[in-house]
Amino acid sequence: MMIIRPETENDRKAIFDLTELAFQDMPYADGDEQFVPERLRSRGELTLSLVAEDEGRIVAHVAISPVTISDGSKGWYGLGPVSVTPERQRQGIGTKLIRRALSELKGLGAAGCVVLGDPNYYQRFGFATHPKFILAGVPPEYFQVLVFGQTDAKGEVTFSPAFYEDNAQQS
Repeated sequence: MMIIRPETENDRKAIFDLTELAFQDMPYADGDEQFVPERLRSRGELTLSLVAEDEGRIVAHVAISPVTISDGSKGWYGLGPVSVTPERQRQGIGTKLIRRALSELKGLGAAGCVVLGDPNYYQRFGFATHPKFILAGVPPEYFQVLVFGQTDAKGEVTFSPAFYEDNAQQS
């Protein structure tokens, strides 16, 4: 039976291995996604880190971390990376994990969440392109926003430096 729970210290290697495997054949992958959760942890920026565990094995992981908006708005977060082991993809595990993470994030009083990814996938969670939010260098259809209430926020969104650090630092 699958359970969704917060990560523990003992899950770190499994999360690294799972993320590396999940992204290895993806044409849009940067090749360093497996390093991002640990970088976020070391910077104290891993707001939520949930795993899906099935029969004692971690089969999926989602991370949520703070983002900044150029207008200074507070309470905004980024979703990702989201990883599901290849043999368990397209079984609804990622959907359950993301729904849980977004529910918990909303419960923390977040203003909203952004994601960089496939619009056809993320729209099922309520994400949509939003003309008031920009992620530099990214086609606008792949950068989507989920607002949890009323907001006047607008501007350029910046993810944590943990998403851009050099891989060699992690070797």
